[in-house]
Amino acid sequence: MAAIPPSRSSSAPFIVTAEMPGDIMSWADSLRRAHFPPERNHLAAHVTLFHAFAPSLREELPRYLARLAAEFAPPEVAVSGLMDLGGGTAIALRSEGMIALRNRIAENFWDMLTAQDRGGKKLHITVQNKVPRAAAVALQQDLAPQIELRRFAFTGLGLHLYCNPHWERVAIWPFRGQTRP
Repeated sequence: MAAIPPSRSSSAPFIVTAEMPGDIMSWADSLRRAHFPPERNHLAAHVTLFHAFAPSLREELPRYLARLAAEFAPPEVAVSGLMDLGGGTAIALRSEGMIALRNRIAENFWDMLTAQDRGGKKLHITVQNKVPRAAAVALQQDLAPQIELRRFAFTGLGLHLYCNPHWERVAIWPFRGQTRP
């Protein structure tokens, strides 16, 4: 069981992520370091499933995520191109299995979700954000021919504390079950 660091405020919200294998993480993080405005790039590349779970879930949420990761096999995912974020660019991902797991988490904690986390989810890895529109379009044009369609499997679920602007990792639970989401 993950222990929530006592050094952090009990008012810090939790972020839940889908964890990537090392080779995909290195590739995505190198793109993020190259293209994210450096003065705002406080995080490594990541796939956010939920942006802000209430601090009151500090015991229930880790138990639930650990149980899901133990039950389910790694969800398959495909890099499907680029995603236009308006003032930024992301790597678009397709994973029916991870969306199914995300929906299960959302159903379990529905009354605790923020409006942002209740909405539909398009999985992605942000490599550039909060830039002028022209810069985003230019990067999309430059990167489009370089983004190869590739497949991999998510490796686990991650839980982090939001420590504005940084995140503090609480735990990562590897997928180790046999059930497909």
